[in-house]
Amino acid sequence: MGSMIPQLVVVGYVLFSFANTAYAGVTSSFIRSEWPSIDIPLDNEVFEIPSGYNAPEQVHITQGDYDGKAVIIIWVTPIEPGSNQVRYGKSEKKYDFTAEGTVKNYTFYNYTSGYIHQCLVSNLEYDTKYFYEIGEGDSARSFWFQTPPNIDPNASYKFGIIGDLGQTFNSLSTLEHYIESGAQTVLHVGDLSYADRYTYHDMGVRWDSYGRFVEKVQAYQPWIWTTGNHEIEYMPYMNEVVPFKQYLYRYPTPYAASESSNPLWYAIRRASAHIIVLSSYSPFVKYTPQYKWLEAELKKVDRKKTPWLFVIMHTPIYNSNSAHYMEGESMRAAFESWFVQYKVDVIFAGHVHAYERSYRISNIHYNITSGISYPVPDKSAPVYITVGDGGNQEGLASRFNDPQPDYSAFREASYGHSTLEIMNKTHAFYHWNRNDDGKKVATDSFVLHNQYWNKSLRRRKLKKNFLYSTVQTQELNKL
Repeated sequence: MGSMIPQLVVVGYVLFSFANTAYAGVTSSFIRSEWPSIDIPLDNEVFEIPSGYNAPEQVHITQGDYDGKAVIIIWVTPIEPGSNQVRYGKSEKKYDFTAEGTVKNYTFYNYTSGYIHQCLVSNLEYDTKYFYEIGEGDSARSFWFQTPPNIDPNASYKFGIIGDLGQTFNSLSTLEHYIESGAQTVLHVGDLSYADRYTYHDMGVRWDSYGRFVEKVQAYQPWIWTTGNHEIEYMPYMNEVVPFKQYLYRYPTPYAASESSNPLWYAIRRASAHIIVLSSYSPFVKYTPQYKWLEAELKKVDRKKTPWLFVIMHTPIYNSNSAHYMEGESMRAAFESWFVQYKVDVIFAGHVHAYERSYRISNIHYNITSGISYPVPDKSAPVYITVGDGGNQEGLASRFNDPQPDYSAFREASYGHSTLEIMNKTHAFYHWNRNDDGKKVATDSFVLHNQYWNKSLRRRKLKKNFLYSTVQTQELNKL
């Protein structure tokens, strides 16, 4: 009887909490007239190869250090290596500085890549627009990027969040709508090109077409990316058995700056945000490198300097869609208690080709033999957001579990993208924008209160019948 008292107290508290709530989740009834989920033909203008002999193409940039004073510039020359040099400066066509990069290529079955250049441009000034040029002679190409503001708790900044993008007409709609948002950096939660939907030589060709497809954005602002299942590309039938091979050649990360041992998991600080990137498809249980690294990285977070703490991964921890249901359960068991302990603000994921947002909940009290075994409201827990709706060729995941779990605040099976605009150390504005038949429509939004600086914020609650819909009959009979 004594061992039951703590459970009775906790369950009684949950009942009391839910009895006074006005929150209820929403499952959107919107059904869009979907464009075909097929990749855009290779002869479409969105994949146009730049003019000029050996002209640089597939230009993309990412943050190159821990604090935002460096970028890594990546590009491909298709015929020969050419120059590794980046010329850059603060005025258009006036390049006062140069940086030298490296070049390499690879083979994947019977595909041979172009020459992939990577160049670290460092010691940049904060909040400054830089112009840069790559290539040689008449084939040289020019672009620009803006560095973030100094690391500061009240620095404002606007992130875009995109997942499972691909290269379909739906993907193009998402990309164009994102450009209109005015966001400054994308957090990409994995599944980039979907080249693994092809075979043999065509896989590499579709990595190239994807690089040209997103260049109009990625050449001008850094994208922070993680891997999804479509980047694994484990293909024994082609004798290609090194996971993430093509991704790792094409998409470098500043992993060493955060003392990570692997480019698949790393962290950066940008403006007022500390961003942790995890790999859903690399070992993460206790004693593994990713586990040990995350444990150390969370201890390094200084909320007085970077009050906003975000985590991005591919597989969602909380997901009420029938697609990929509970695939994130093992990572939840490994890391959720840390996410609550360190008061992570938001965890962004993809994988499920739909949109969903949770309330602040946790499921950290169950230890197999005792404790509550279902999610409960937790003011220290993150908001979980799934944005695997970029537009890929596999189509939408339209079957949500019914009834909607009480931890789920809003869900809809549509393509789109999100933005998160940090205003100061206490508040940020979040929006999910649906691609409504080619138009951008703001569909889900809320004010995000910072977990560290809003200690007195009232707990988000779930609706009254939560207990009855989640507690197993056997557990209720024990009360």
